[in-house]
Amino acid sequence: MKKLKVFKRISNFLWMPITLFVLFFSCKEKNILELVYDGRSNYDIVVLDSATKHHYQSAQILQNYIEKITGVHLELVDESSQNINKHKIYVGTITDNSLEKDQILIKEDNKNLFINGGSDRALRFAVYEFLERYLDCKWLAPKVDHIPNSTSITLQLPIAYSYSPEIKTRTVHSKLFYTDTIFSEKHKVTTQAFPYYVPKARVHTFHRFLPEEQFYKSHPEYFALRNGKRLPTQLCLTNKTVLEIVKDSVHSLFKQYPEALVISVSSDDNTQYCTCDNCSKIDNEEDSHSGTMIRFVNEIAKAFPNKTISTLAYQYTRKPCKTKPLDNVLITLCSIECDRSAPITKKCTDFADDIRGWSKLTNNIRIWDYTTQFTNFLAPFPNLNTLQPNIQFFRDNHTKWVFEQHSHNPSELFELRSYLMAKLLWNPDLNVNELITEFTNGYYQEAGPFIKEYIDTIHIELQKHPDFFLFLYGDPSQAFNSYLSPALLKEYKTLFDKAENAVTNKPEILKRVKQARLGIDYAILEACRKHVSKDFVLNENSKTLIENFMYTCKEANITLMNEMGYTVKEYGEAYLRSVEVAMQPNLASGKSVTLLTKPKKYADEDPLSLTDGALGGANFYSNWLGFEGNDLEAIIDLETQQQVSYISTAFLQVTNHIVFFPKQVSYYGSTNGKNFKELGVVANEYPLNKLSKTNDIQYFNLTIKPTSFRYLKLKAINLKEAPYWHHAAGLPSWVFADEVIIN
Repeated sequence: MKKLKVFKRISNFLWMPITLFVLFFSCKEKNILELVYDGRSNYDIVVLDSATKHHYQSAQILQNYIEKITGVHLELVDESSQNINKHKIYVGTITDNSLEKDQILIKEDNKNLFINGGSDRALRFAVYEFLERYLDCKWLAPKVDHIPNSTSITLQLPIAYSYSPEIKTRTVHSKLFYTDTIFSEKHKVTTQAFPYYVPKARVHTFHRFLPEEQFYKSHPEYFALRNGKRLPTQLCLTNKTVLEIVKDSVHSLFKQYPEALVISVSSDDNTQYCTCDNCSKIDNEEDSHSGTMIRFVNEIAKAFPNKTISTLAYQYTRKPCKTKPLDNVLITLCSIECDRSAPITKKCTDFADDIRGWSKLTNNIRIWDYTTQFTNFLAPFPNLNTLQPNIQFFRDNHTKWVFEQHSHNPSELFELRSYLMAKLLWNPDLNVNELITEFTNGYYQEAGPFIKEYIDTIHIELQKHPDFFLFLYGDPSQAFNSYLSPALLKEYKTLFDKAENAVTNKPEILKRVKQARLGIDYAILEACRKHVSKDFVLNENSKTLIENFMYTCKEANITLMNEMGYTVKEYGEAYLRSVEVAMQPNLASGKSVTLLTKPKKYADEDPLSLTDGALGGANFYSNWLGFEGNDLEAIIDLETQQQVSYISTAFLQVTNHIVFFPKQVSYYGSTNGKNFKELGVVANEYPLNKLSKTNDIQYFNLTIKPTSFRYLKLKAINLKEAPYWHHAAGLPSWVFADEVIIN
């Protein structure tokens, strides 16, 4: 039978890896503590006389795990009924000011163990810390754990571990923690994204306090002045009636949710702030647009001194102002603009400066950090090496609350990301490489080394391109010349093939490996769509690729492709349409294009994007030619006169990013390139409204009687600007076009 010895090393209360050895020990040795020896124990678990139900439950957790490991059942007793002939494991809270509220303490004294916390919550964390640190238990994912099996538990003395996490509230936005509260306790993170908040007012709340539908038409002065016109994008924060309405709404919500401690009074998700004279005067005085926000929120905070008023330092309000937030104002600082290819202190120095600035004004800071690609949840996103330095930076600047916005729903390497972020929030100084290895070997078993090699390789390849901007709203297509090059895609595919082969006879582990490779499968699908090389093209084989991708997603219960609600089903259907389009005969393929209007920024502004055979995906970075505020007008030269009966152009809509379908598309034919005759007009059948699909691709098709011409002119009419109800009201709208099909 195996006997278990656990060695512990302590250095300034920071843990190092635990090693298990199969050894026999004499009970007489003074430098060890034999908790269980050869299937027997001389220990009871003692709960303090002041124990609550929560204390008993924590003690029972310890009791259950010791029994799982050794098969030995330790008695659970009260102080008053303890057996004087047995050693003790004391489990309980210490609230006499000797421990901080969040502090845990694990120590040995005269062969007795003490597992304590400064609160019920800290005690629970202390028990799980003991199980993990000293007994080598690991919880990789819900229902996936590693529990040793041994007849003995021998601990090396001395034991004197005390730890108080500097980040007091730790939130990982992952459904793994929200749907399994026990799993979240094991990893010492919150069970909700917004603990303590009023449920109806967590973030971006201006439109909740003053709904446009209710107030805009009758009181436009309540809303932001933009270019001489009031628009319901943000509130006018110097309007006294607005302040009173918000106060009244906050009062009503706290009355409705009396147990809530926090409410968000924060800007809506856009940069269309008020520019009226009064608001502009304050912002100028404060040297930041956060000036009007903090003055406004301070007035709300004064009215609710026993509650916390949360607001956002986000986009236009990110720069600190001069006015100090009141003590019950929580500043939520958001890092949405940052490049994720390197730590914030290296590639997002403005944001780093803003954190330092706010930390001089207040100790009440919450960081809202972003850790996945929100436009493509499943895309490879090699940012794992930035998580630790960023969290360390937050900690070092007195941040007590960190919200790591994962994707909530499954994303690339979802379980690993959830595990790694939780570990680092608890202790930002852990060894990241060891954590990743621990997880990949435990979760993927024999396939683990291949997946770890993939992770290491893709991160190394990214660092070879220091100018690459790893953006939250990016797309795999941006990386086809760097860490997702055709050669590297082949290499990654080979690694995952080896990973699958290593666990062929383990169906459950194989499913995990297939889910892990979804990122590379997705990148390959998009590489084929863009026709990045002769090895990656849209053809009949692409149908098999997308069908396998959708099947794996279904098996893993993955339903969403991005934060805007674009589903796997919609993606798959659109991809199959792309395959059909790519396989059509196309007289325009490879032909020259002359633009009569100017594009901006995307697809390198290359007019040949309309005829190059590379098809755009659901993201505007993916091979779409964009026109901001102006129409698309282009002429395609077929080189010789051709008889045509069908014309089609693809257009993209991403409502959230002001990308709309054109009002209409007109097609014209010419034999000489000068005199054009209208062939037909295709009206937009998908009018824009608040319920419009966020992500969509539609083909503006025209079927005509056979007509002979050499030059085709197309004109797509831009909506010109976002409608008044849109969060970007007044800003120019985009038209994005892709492949033109002519046959």
